[in-house]
Amino acid sequence: MAKAAAILICILVVALDVTAGILGIEAEVEQNKQRHIRVFIFECKEPSREALRMGIAAATILLLAHVIATMHGGCICIFSREELAKSPANRQIAAFLSLFSWIILAIGFSLLIIGALANRHSKGTCGLSHHKMLSTGGILCFVHVAFILGFYVTALGISREEEEKVHKRPAGTMQMTEGRHGPEHI
Repeated sequence: MAKAAAILICILVVALDVTAGILGIEAEVEQNKQRHIRVFIFECKEPSREALRMGIAAATILLLAHVIATMHGGCICIFSREELAKSPANRQIAAFLSLFSWIILAIGFSLLIIGALANRHSKGTCGLSHHKMLSTGGILCFVHVAFILGFYVTALGISREEEEKVHKRPAGTMQMTEGRHGPEHI
């Protein structure tokens, strides 16, 4: 049952990230259909309501995909170099993938929002060019799916390994660990 749920979550996250990527790229196409004049880094253009809607939808869907995978994958945190050195390889990989998925989320989400909000005015505006922000944000959605799925699958493997360790301990034995406030019995 848990394996089927994990596969469904993977499929859902892929579908959401791909949808967000396509919406981001399509928003850029819609934005480019409007009249615009560009001189160096300055641009005057007519806004596109459709690009605004698609860009915000893409950002929202990207965020939703990240939240789903992160909530189901759990928190894999490494707080020091010593802890990094002592951690097993799969925990290090999960932490690396988690970190990069957060970075890609931040950049992709920002690009999609900035590109979408450039289309919020009711009439044409002039200012700094926001050229290719929506399509770049859309492409980052495709990159995001690789990192977040890698994190999710690795985090599932870690949780299964930890469950197996608990189940393999002989009955009636107690394990001593050193907690923050002294020895603890598990």
